Amino acid sequence: MLDLIAEQGEATATSLAVRLPVSRQAIVKHLAVLDAAGLVTAARVGREVRYAVRPDALDATARWMSALASEWDRRLAALKRIAESG
Repeated sequence: MLDLIAEQGEATATSLAVRLPVSRQAIVKHLAVLDAAGLVTAARVGREVRYAVRPDALDATARWMSALASEWDRRLAALKRIAESG
């Protein structure tokens, strides 16, 4: 969904529903979660709500996820060393 919004620059729930195999209602709920998480912005234009990706928030999220993955890799490597030494 984020890829589609980024690809279009901005998107409405209706425009996303045409391209995704889920209901418009499910898309609206997902967009509300993304908005609450700060990953998209929502702007009302007439009767439509248009969503746009917040690249800065996505970059921060990607950095956090990368750091978390590195920490888990370190922990799993330590566990592997312990398991193989015994």
